[in-house]
Amino acid sequence: MVSASFSLKKKFTTLVEVKRQRSQRLYLVCFFLVFLLVVFLSLTNGAISIGLFDFLEPESQLQKTVLYEIRSPRIFLAGFVGASLSIAGAALQGLFRNPLADPGLIGVSSGAALGAVAVIVFGSVLSVNESFRPYLMPVAAICGAIVVTSFLYSFARRYGEFNVATILLLGIAINSLATVGIGAFQYLSDDGELRTLTFWMMGSFSRSMWFTALHTGTIILMSCLWLARDRRNLDLLQLGEHEAQHLGVSVNHLKRRIILCSATAVGAGVALAGMIGFVGLVVPHLVRLLGGVSHQYVLPASALLGASIMMLADLVSRTIVVPAELPVSLVTSAIGAPFFLWLISRVRSS
Repeated sequence: MVSASFSLKKKFTTLVEVKRQRSQRLYLVCFFLVFLLVVFLSLTNGAISIGLFDFLEPESQLQKTVLYEIRSPRIFLAGFVGASLSIAGAALQGLFRNPLADPGLIGVSSGAALGAVAVIVFGSVLSVNESFRPYLMPVAAICGAIVVTSFLYSFARRYGEFNVATILLLGIAINSLATVGIGAFQYLSDDGELRTLTFWMMGSFSRSMWFTALHTGTIILMSCLWLARDRRNLDLLQLGEHEAQHLGVSVNHLKRRIILCSATAVGAGVALAGMIGFVGLVVPHLVRLLGGVSHQYVLPASALLGASIMMLADLVSRTIVVPAELPVSLVTSAIGAPFFLWLISRVRSS
């Protein structure tokens, strides 16, 4: 009797798991279709609209220039930055087992911004080979992100797991320190550097070029693929560090890989696009609400949905007040801030 009951329970669990996996595959297909739709809308809409037939075969030189030299690298970079922030947010939430572990809220983006700002102000006086100079800002941003993420990891290891209050207080402290550093660099900058700093910090893809977009996209893609390799280990880590260790996961190595890859992805994106908030917080939660918490689904789904939302935010920023352009961070914050308030109320009530 007990054996039959156990067999029925096992069959029911298997059926539920199969249904859940089918649902997750369906959501992934839907996210991919949404991604393709947003790419098309972003390419064809703007200050100069391009119709369907003109999109397939541009007639004028102006349309070719706008489509291939201005919009395409911009959309390419926006997609990769959105994917990097989203997948890094999902991985950090899994690592710290905390729903508020967003790259912006816990200070990772601020650390990356501080490194990039330092290069903007002092990059001209550094003795750097000209062939390496285009990579100077991404490298500095990545180093800043690694320092902040390593500090968070060390704090968590010394004092135990994060709770909601602790992670918010740490994020406030780190963001405040980064703001002080950025303010000091602004004070030391000249008029040209100050203008560059102000425009960059508001978040924008308007300066995207194929050269920088391709190199940054390569760095982000490698980091995201490396994060995706640990999707099963992240699932096991949700059981607890000791349990994951007994199941064959090298927890310390896993933490180092996630910290390094998340910081690299976020730092590379921040270096070129500026500080763009809430994407790494909102997207993973939307993905989990729809299809479940398995990282084998959450990581690729976050990348697709994050890229779509970022490209859509960029489209809104450059079309809502034509011919002017809004900072992308204003659009993402308008979406993310209400969601963040809802999330806080949900965490507090649970």
